[in-house]
Amino acid sequence: MTESAAPTPTTEHKNGLDSAEAARRLQQYGPNALTEEKVSFIRQLFGYFWGPIPWMIEVAAVLSAAVSHWTDFGIITALLLFNAGVGFWQEYTAGNAVDALKKELAQKARVLRDGEWQVIDAFALVPGDIIRIRLGDVVPADARLSGDDYLNVDQSALTGESLPVSKKQGEKIFSGTVVKQGESLAEVTATGQHTRFGKTAGLVEQAKTVSHFQKAVLNIGNYLIYVSLILVAILVLVQLHRHVPLLDLIQFALILTVASIPVAMPAVLSMTMAVGAVLLSKKKAIVTRLESIEEMASMDILCSDKTGTLTQNKLTLGDIKIYKAADAQEVLLMASLASREEDRDAIDEAVLQGLEHKERLASFKQIKFVPFDPVHKRTEATVQAENGESFLVAKGAPQVIMEMADLDAADLERADNDVNNFAAQGYRALGVGVKKEGRDSWDFFGILSLFDPPREDSQETIGRAEKYGVSVKMVTGDNQAIARQIAGKLGLGTNILKSDILATGKESNSCSIVGVDIEKADGFAEVFPEHKFAIVKILQDSNHITGMTGDGVNDAPALKQADVGIAVSGATDAARAAADLVLTSPGLSVIITAIEEARRIFERMNSYAIYRVSETIRIMFFVVLAMVFFNFYPITAIMIILLAFLNDIPIMTIAYDHTGLEEKPVRWNMQQVIFVSTAMGIVGVVGSFGMLLLAMDWLHLDVAQIQTYVFLKMAVAGHLVLFVGRTREHFWKRPWPAPVMVWSAVITKIAATLLAAYGFGFITPITWPEIALVWGYSIVSAFVTDLVKVEVYRHMRHKTSRHLNFLGRMKEKIARF
Repeated sequence: MTESAAPTPTTEHKNGLDSAEAARRLQQYGPNALTEEKVSFIRQLFGYFWGPIPWMIEVAAVLSAAVSHWTDFGIITALLLFNAGVGFWQEYTAGNAVDALKKELAQKARVLRDGEWQVIDAFALVPGDIIRIRLGDVVPADARLSGDDYLNVDQSALTGESLPVSKKQGEKIFSGTVVKQGESLAEVTATGQHTRFGKTAGLVEQAKTVSHFQKAVLNIGNYLIYVSLILVAILVLVQLHRHVPLLDLIQFALILTVASIPVAMPAVLSMTMAVGAVLLSKKKAIVTRLESIEEMASMDILCSDKTGTLTQNKLTLGDIKIYKAADAQEVLLMASLASREEDRDAIDEAVLQGLEHKERLASFKQIKFVPFDPVHKRTEATVQAENGESFLVAKGAPQVIMEMADLDAADLERADNDVNNFAAQGYRALGVGVKKEGRDSWDFFGILSLFDPPREDSQETIGRAEKYGVSVKMVTGDNQAIARQIAGKLGLGTNILKSDILATGKESNSCSIVGVDIEKADGFAEVFPEHKFAIVKILQDSNHITGMTGDGVNDAPALKQADVGIAVSGATDAARAAADLVLTSPGLSVIITAIEEARRIFERMNSYAIYRVSETIRIMFFVVLAMVFFNFYPITAIMIILLAFLNDIPIMTIAYDHTGLEEKPVRWNMQQVIFVSTAMGIVGVVGSFGMLLLAMDWLHLDVAQIQTYVFLKMAVAGHLVLFVGRTREHFWKRPWPAPVMVWSAVITKIAATLLAAYGFGFITPITWPEIALVWGYSIVSAFVTDLVKVEVYRHMRHKTSRHLNFLGRMKEKIARF
């Protein structure tokens, strides 16, 4: 058989463009990409000096200069530059990480150049290129069809049309549209900004969504701002009543507010997400939407494709049942003629490998080939023999080929039995038919059996998922018997539902009984893409955070609807574009790795939230109450700025912290965060007042020394709170903090201690025995805080357990009713 790599080009460029001409046109027309509005380096940097937080710092600096406090002015300016530098560096690092991930997902295009078919990055296409487009492709540029075949194209993203549009030779197809059916050649007519999509995109600004977890953390930020502003307002009113100098008061109030507001929060969030995404990319999982990492932490149900994800996607040829064919090899010959080797399809490869005499293919010429699609469920080819006789061959779902052949009752019953027997063994059946020239009906030549064995790691991976509280449900287009056989081997269970219970119309499975059945199911058989969407929707309506895997163009809606859409290895461009996570290696183990990393990221964010709230309560309440009751500043504005420096550096390293791994899906618990952090903050306030009384009544220090004393206590205890708050157990238990986190804290603590000992012109020094007392008191205070924290967690776990037991009993009563 003479195999055609693609339909014959009908343009004047039979060999496509040559490399030199393509390079010249790339220079002339530019890359095939939408130009992004890049913010200049200077503008991006100066953006960090504009906004509510920078304004407060800038006003404080101006006020310092106005009252000739030049030391204050220098340190406040340094804080402003430090915050801007850290924010810029974090955004730059996160941006580079995302750009690198996008490059890994760069769209490819099949193009004819220098007389050969090549796969290149789509951005290198130029007008005049001959490209090959097939089912599932996102069209890479505006083009005119030049092949004899037709395409069905989904233009909804561009025109809003809900139904696919048929395109034939000579008609235009547009960049960004999705091929739903067919395969053809096309000549590129426009690229980049000159495409219809490029012109439209210039008028549209995409909105960015904020994930649930980010919203929760931002709510905490708002809570801290409100608490800080209320306490500062009380402080200002009391001090004004005492006739404190206005400029000094405003400067102190501004600095105190800035120190209490989570300035580093956006940087910590972006850095943690970026670090997690880069780590996942090294483990063959590319994140297309950073916020989806958080959703993975909460995922409790994963609907997984069978083929290629749970199984090896390496089909092996089994028994062959003969009908109209002379022998098994003739069935294989006809099936091979309905295949195309260069497409490297798994079924085609299994069929061709089973053919004993491949030289027989040279006697035939494949005139036309119609690839498989999910609607017709078959491949079909027009073949010409050496004698000039033409005939059609087809292979595909046995039911489809049997219906085309119009079998008599006896053969139909026999074929059904053969298919069912194969299915009972876990084999996939493939019907083969031939239609000779001049005849109206097809001949049913036979049934091939194919077996796709489970991946070696699938059963172990499913066990790990169950251990983490994620229920895995198998989704397959195979019949129920095959699905049960494979599910049983994988240890999933054999409660496999057929897709006919899933309504895809207006009734939308409103019956709650269907929802319960789907929750209890181990998998779903005979599933079409629209059923996947229905499965996701029903599970979400039952309050499940649902993940869905997919690879085909018709899987895109389900991937988009799912909380975590996962495009498996080898997925089409359309599926990858709709997914949150793109796997670059086969199997399910990568997804479990992603779940583990997502939960670690969640723990880091949770630790940060607890630390921030407890620190704000500890500093704000202590400073404000001390000024109200004792009528002096327990800490100076300069010291507050220095504390901000010393605290922000270690908190940046939380993105690399070693955290525990929750065994169940985690969801944001605002009540728990507020309870725990408030309890820790109150212990800190009480401890700070105890320290203040020691300094005043036992050591008899003057005000300047007390301020240094309090400053060192705040610095040392603040770092210890970071380590206390990072785990639900006692802080000395595993997992221990990351070395970078420990060393950043050690270095900043040493800096604070040296500053307290020698002053360096910024603060009044205190003696080493007094420093030792501060350290000892702070360490004891950290242990007390830890004991309170563990007790609060234990109380909340007990309360949650009682609540869940009550809900469980109510659910059982409702089910019985």
